[in-house]
Formats: sequence, structure tokens, C-alpha cells
Amino acid sequence: MSIGIETRLEGAEPRSFDPSPSAPSVAAAAARGTGLSVWRNRVLAGLGLLAVLAAGASAVTNSTAPDSGAQRLTHPISRGDLVVSVTEQGTLESSSNREIKCKIKGGSTVLWVIETGTEVKPGDELVRLDTAKIEEEISTQKIAYEKAVALLRISEGEVAFARVSVTEYIEGKFPSELATKQKDLVIAQSKLKSSQNELTYFQKMFRKGFASQLEVASHEDSVKHAELDVIVKQTELNSLERFGKKKSVEELDSKLKTAEAHLAADTAAVELEKAKLARAEQQLANGIIHAEAGGLVMYPSVAEWMNEPDIKEGATVHEDQVLLMMPDLKQMQVKVGIHESKVDRVKRGLKARLRLKDKDVDGEVLSVASMTRPTGWWAGNMVKYDTIIKLTEQQGLKPGMTAAVEIFISRHTDALRVPVAAVVEQSKEFWCWVETDAGPVKRALKLGETNDQFIVVESGLAEGDRVVLNPLDLLDEAQRAALQPSETDDAQKDKTEQPPAAAPG
Repeated sequence: MSIGIETRLEGAEPRSFDPSPSAPSVAAAAARGTGLSVWRNRVLAGLGLLAVLAAGASAVTNSTAPDSGAQRLTHPISRGDLVVSVTEQGTLESSSNREIKCKIKGGSTVLWVIETGTEVKPGDELVRLDTAKIEEEISTQKIAYEKAVALLRISEGEVAFARVSVTEYIEGKFPSELATKQKDLVIAQSKLKSSQNELTYFQKMFRKGFASQLEVASHEDSVKHAELDVIVKQTELNSLERFGKKKSVEELDSKLKTAEAHLAADTAAVELEKAKLARAEQQLANGIIHAEAGGLVMYPSVAEWMNEPDIKEGATVHEDQVLLMMPDLKQMQVKVGIHESKVDRVKRGLKARLRLKDKDVDGEVLSVASMTRPTGWWAGNMVKYDTIIKLTEQQGLKPGMTAAVEIFISRHTDALRVPVAAVVEQSKEFWCWVETDAGPVKRALKLGETNDQFIVVESGLAEGDRVVLNPLDLLDEAQRAALQPSETDDAQKDKTEQPPAAAPG
């Protein structure tokens, strides 16, 4: 990008000099306090050096004295408007870009890609990626999914069986067992009563002498056996009512919960396999990228801030790599690099004018970077700060276009102006020579803002004065003043010529 300062003069009278590069000029500017910026001093210093060289060449080539009646170019001091601006070359870009990324896990290979700069409609195909591995993965995943579904069906059957078993025991088996135990107890009690009756009968018969002692003893044993049988049946009934039911229900509940856990695990497995299959199918769909909306398609290299390489057929791309971009053409901006000598004067909100496609577009400074962009020897170690210029909505603009940007820094109305070519700087002071009837007269100047053609005069000149242009070419006094070393230079020279101090013993 080129660096320059453009000046606009409104209502200025015709000039009697030509500020072309072939005419030697001396840039000069003055500062009120700290008002003189660093960038202006550097411009003046550089132009001053050129003037000195030109003066030396003139002194060698001219055999006559410069003041011996040579024709001097002069310029009348007048008032008018002066616009100070910074000009740069910038690149048009969109402030809002829709990024088209690779969504295939692990990356893929590009089979086809649309050309950059193509206008597309919603649904148009943009990129086609290789999906052979994804298709194989889908086949394998379908098998895994069907196996998981089969296991789920088995688990569902086991849960249903366990639930029925709990209901069956509570409503069927337990009442049946309880009734059986109760029946057995009644039978045992009946047998006990029958044995007791027989024992009573034989005891009576024994007392009457119709039964033996042995028969009485036998019936006594039968009663004891019947009593023990009643106790056993009663204990079994009590155990069933107090412990048997609870134990069986808990055992069946445990089996039900186990079956339900297997069912939950198999259900999760089915969902997992289903999700894997869905992702694989989505990956397959991601193999062909379509435009979600209409617009302009461009490669990442068009945007200076992108580090992604342009894609092409056969290229390998990784996941989430930006393949294409679709800029919003209604939100356009220009990025320019402002030189470090001028960046302090460029502020947010300054108006700008841009030249795009042979037409002027209005803009405004949106932001100025607080840090410089990276530089190196390949860029001449030129330090620049990225500055964003917001544009008004325009038709027909495309990212990547080159724009000539003019940022308006300040405007001076009805200001007294002196040509840069008429000013000489010496020891941080500024001088010019005013043409009088008696010849050129040296004047001290106090200067304001400057650019490559004119400087605002704060004091030292009056409207109508005629100043000598390129005084170093025509005036001996000016040449001597310019070539005379300053006090600072002398001090530096003396310091350099002093012998080094001896090292301490």
C-alpha cells in the first residue's frame, strides 16, 4: 500500500509554481507546543535533506552567484480552505461472512468445488467430498444397531415375565399355599381329636376289663403323634404368613428389578447405536454441501484475516476447516494500513472518501488497531496499523477489490497558507524569504498543520506577501543557513570525537 497525504484547497488563487518532483522543495512545518506531530517532522526532515543535496548540486553547477539577478520563482500568500487528509490503498471486504466448513469427522478429500466468485442460489451445490469410508461405517453401524434392538426385545420379554411372576404369586400361588397349609392344620387337628376320643374310649374299656394295658398305651402314642402333627402344621402356616410371602415377593421383585436394569441398559445401547448411525448418516449428508442462502461464494484467501488455504479438487481437508465464505454484500468495509507516523491522528468517526470502480463512496473510520500488524524485511519493516473504514450500502461491490482511501483528518477555513517549497528548517526553527523591492528578506515563521503542498501560517507572514520558492537554489543566505550545522549536531560531534576514558586501574 502506498502512503501519501492529499491536500484540497478551496477558493485558492492560481499558483505560480509547479510542485512536481523535478522541482526541488523543502518541507517545513511548525508546532505550537507539542502540536507538531511526528509524521510531519519526518516528512520535513526528508524533504530538507533533498533540498540540501539540491543546493549542493546548484552550487557546483552555477558559476555565478545565486543572488546576481537570477529569476526567482515566487508565490503570493493568500487565504483559503485547506483540507488535511491521509491517503492509503485498502482492500474491500465484508464485515459479516458466513463460513462454509468441513463437517466430516476426521476430514476428507475434495472431489469437486465451485469456482470462487460464483453467484449461487439457495440449494446450489458448493462442495462435494469423498464419503466412501462413511458409507462403510454406515453398513457396519446398521448391523450393530439391529443386534442391539434384538437384545432389547429379549430384555423387554424378561421384564414382562418378571412382572407377571410377582402378580401371579401374590394373587395365585400365595393364596393357594396358604389354603393348603390351613387345610393340613385342620386335618391334623381332626386326627388329634379322633385319637383323643379313641384313647378315652379304651381307657374306659380298660377300667371295665374289656381292653388291655397295651391297647391303652398304643392309643396314648397316637394322641402324642397327632398333637405333634398339629404343632408342625400350625408352625408351617405361621411361617408362610409371616415370612414365606415376604421372602417370595422380595425374590420376585429382585428378579424384576434385574430384568428392568438389563432392559434399561439394552435401551441405552440401542439409543447409542441409533445415534451413531444417525451421525454417520449425517456425515454422509455432509459430504455434499449446499448453499443455505443465495449470494456470492469466495475462497478464504480473499479475506486477509483468514489463514486457511484455498481448496481444490483432490486436496485433503480437516474437520472444521473453512472451505468457502459467503460475504454479506450489504455490510462492506475497507481495511487499510495506516503508517505509524500518522496513526495518532486517525480517530474513530473521521469521515473518509473511497474510490471504487471509478466512483466515489463515502465512508467513516470504524476502528483503529491498538497494535501494529506483523512486519519484516520483506515489507521494508514498515510499521502499519490496521484501520477499518465502514461504507454506506452500495451495489456492485465485491470483496477483494482495491480501494483508494482518503481519510479527512482536519479542515482549516480561511487559513493563511505558505507553500512547503518556500520553507527552510534550521535548528528546529522555520524560515522563508519574502520578495521586497530591496530583494529577498528572511522571515521567521510560526507554522501550523501541513501536508505535501501547503502549511498553515500562524505568524510571520501577511496576506499578499510573495515568498521565494525553492530558496536553497537561489539564495546564498538560505544555502548557508541550511548547510550550517545546528548546536545539537556540534555537541554530538564533539562527544563522538572525544577519546575513550581509560579503564580503572
